[in-house]
Amino acid sequence: MISGIAVAMIGLLGATNAVHAEAITIGIGHQSMCTDTYAAGIIVKELKILEKHLPRSGKYADVTYNIKWDDYASGGPITNQMLAGKLDIGVMGDYPVIVNGAKFQATKSLNTILVSSTGYNLRGAGNAIVVPASSNVYSLAQLKGRSISTPYGSAAWGMLIKALEDAHLSLNDVDLKNQAPSVGAANIATGKIDAHADFCPWSEVMEYRGTGRKIYDGSQAGVPYLHGVVVRKDFVDKYPEIIVAFIKAIHDAGEWLKKDPALAAAQMEKWTGVEKEVLYLYYSRGGHLTVDPTLKPQWIDTLKFDHGVLARADLSPTLDFKEWVDDRYVKKAYADLGLDYAAQSKQIVDPLIANRDLPNEIWHAKDGILSYPTTAAFLKAAADFHATGVKINAAYVYDHDTGLKLFGKTAFYVRNKDGSYTAFLRKDPAETYAAKTGGEISTFTEAIARQAI
Repeated sequence: MISGIAVAMIGLLGATNAVHAEAITIGIGHQSMCTDTYAAGIIVKELKILEKHLPRSGKYADVTYNIKWDDYASGGPITNQMLAGKLDIGVMGDYPVIVNGAKFQATKSLNTILVSSTGYNLRGAGNAIVVPASSNVYSLAQLKGRSISTPYGSAAWGMLIKALEDAHLSLNDVDLKNQAPSVGAANIATGKIDAHADFCPWSEVMEYRGTGRKIYDGSQAGVPYLHGVVVRKDFVDKYPEIIVAFIKAIHDAGEWLKKDPALAAAQMEKWTGVEKEVLYLYYSRGGHLTVDPTLKPQWIDTLKFDHGVLARADLSPTLDFKEWVDDRYVKKAYADLGLDYAAQSKQIVDPLIANRDLPNEIWHAKDGILSYPTTAAFLKAAADFHATGVKINAAYVYDHDTGLKLFGKTAFYVRNKDGSYTAFLRKDPAETYAAKTGGEISTFTEAIARQAI
């Protein structure tokens, strides 16, 4: 028999162990209104994927985890909170992630490391410059001397600097205002700003709602659009297994997205308020976002190029990439999951190639997503739906020059001599193509009206 004293001692030991069990807080800064961060943010949060992978053995056997998710409108504030020691992990776009690493290195005592990607678009889709739908502005040159807003320090801010540089303009040539995405979108809707530069999915949100019109798409910059994960070095040095677990969660979130993009879009609409039709433009087959945690050598070259854009504008301290980039954790995550990291890191999806033979789509209010093998068939179906008063949630086509997926209602169409149609993201290339082929250019409304005849 166990004596009463022995029972009391066992109880005391249990209580002592409980008192000394470590409690680990994991502070994560994410953006529920930035689609390209969802695989490391809102999806992981809402589906509780990180909890599935957190270590529970060895030094973590008695650990209690406190996962603290903080939602921000853009990447800049996440960096500020990481510098203040209030966040351990940050999920953000290319230019913000560069500023994050550079600002930390500038302290001489703190550092972050880039541990994984979340996703990309090789052609640069995701950022854009939008004007009010009724604006008479159609080019960057017309914005000289006018007001442009952007979330300062964001990926769109970096794209705007690159776009102005390419157009032989500078920040001094425009009246630049720092506005959060929701504020900028509201000001576009009410005509209170001449233009607004923003990141994914805000430009498409404005297009979908009919309040804004793109005059510049990120694909025109000729630079891939990337998002990634940075971690405070003091945190990862202490808890490397937690960062590996986080990257495993990113992978699982990506697999969830790929399984049923339409269903995923509907679920994410409930979490974020972003319309499912906009989210589908990003996550469907052929969509803007390729979910991929690997740190490809090409992405590091892209980030170095982006850093050069900021440095020339005197907007970023120096950044030692050798010290900043560390792919050991993503490689360990892949190894633990039984995946081939080397093979995955070599794969790059080019929309121009990958989307070449994909069908156009109509999201029918009742029948769901319907596919059409040709643009002419797509336009005929749209015309028939309009004629009978059937509601179309959204329509999707592909740009001839880049392969990028577009809202059908925003595209320009060239009717070729054989009766086929070719879709374009921008009017200028459509006009050039029509002039060369003897085709006739039209808007979506004009094209379906012709098909209805």
